[in-house]
Amino acid sequence: MEKMDLVPDFELPATGAQRFRLTALRGSPLVLYFYPKDDTPGCTDEGLQFTQLHDEFVALKCTILGISRDTVASHEKFRAKMGFPFHLLSDEEEVACTLFGVMKIKNMYGKQVRGIERSTFLIDREGRLAEAWRGVKVPGHAQIVLDAVKRLS
Repeated sequence: MEKMDLVPDFELPATGAQRFRLTALRGSPLVLYFYPKDDTPGCTDEGLQFTQLHDEFVALKCTILGISRDTVASHEKFRAKMGFPFHLLSDEEEVACTLFGVMKIKNMYGKQVRGIERSTFLIDREGRLAEAWRGVKVPGHAQIVLDAVKRLS
């Protein structure tokens, strides 16, 4: 998927006993951040950074959603523990992961494992890919994304 491509519609289960459908959020910007695993240090830090800036995203009418392959039950625990004000989507079947090309072979403790490459995508009001960040380093990333949302406005 290239910048300004229309993002294909998809649907996933979400926290709060919801189902998320991409086209349902057209008309306002959307941040989708893909992370490897609930309740791990980097993923916790990333979620907390988005939480700290959440009011600023909301002021820009921008929705933030986190996505990993964890179950909705795992997401519910993680979200409650961390106090995330945004929902988390469960992609156990790798529907969105495949669509956005975030599944990679990674080295963890000397072993090769297949997992999510930390990535964030900004989708504009019309449902087009406005920005993509792959191989994200957590420190300062949420601010970079917020700045990009401001440029859309």
